[in-house]
Amino acid sequence: MIEPVLLDVTDAASIAAGAEAVGRALDDRGLDGLVNNAGIAVAAPLEFVPIEELRRQLEVNTVGPVSVTQAFLPLLRKARGRIVHIGSLSGLLSVPFLGPYCASKFALEALADAMRMELAPWSIHVSIVDPGSIDTPIWKKGRTASEELLKRAPPEFQERYGPVLPAVRAAAETSARRGISPAVVAKAVEHALTSRKPKSRYLVGIDARIQGFMGRTVPARWRDRLVRRAMGLPR
Repeated sequence: MIEPVLLDVTDAASIAAGAEAVGRALDDRGLDGLVNNAGIAVAAPLEFVPIEELRRQLEVNTVGPVSVTQAFLPLLRKARGRIVHIGSLSGLLSVPFLGPYCASKFALEALADAMRMELAPWSIHVSIVDPGSIDTPIWKKGRTASEELLKRAPPEFQERYGPVLPAVRAAAETSARRGISPAVVAKAVEHALTSRKPKSRYLVGIDARIQGFMGRTVPARWRDRLVRRAMGLPR
């Protein structure tokens, strides 16, 4: 039986209530696994992104996983449970107009690495799953949020960035169409939670593996050109 527990990863009281509810349901048994999957995407040029939106991006995608993990660690320690963070290919290679989202996922990569080493003495394994383009509602939600930001943008926004917006939208729509099934990501999460030898990092999808390789090995100048060309942006 599945019993949902709703919580807001940006609200300390909500997180605490969720952890308490799970503890009661487990009847003092340990928690076998925690998957930090909550996420939003703020898309805008950094010159004009509202600072409150940048803060919201980081609160949900970066601070949220740490807050939730802290609340559930006492239960995880009892069972030597596992922690799985859902990252992104955007945490491996940054792209223009998605800076806030990329920043949140790059930070999550670092947090997952640090957490994995810190919790090793208690045999609590920490993995991060980095999916490529996945067929989920985040694309539609991100597009709606971006349209709302555009309505609030000053006139200079259209003057400076208006000519490239069609290419940015087209690139996002192409990624959405190519999105693979969420079941593929779920399989990686299952492996991280149940395998005798879970991986520290899972790259899910061809685009995630390509961007991971580019982020590690391709010089920045070449990488910038490749990304801009792939997105159809002017030189």
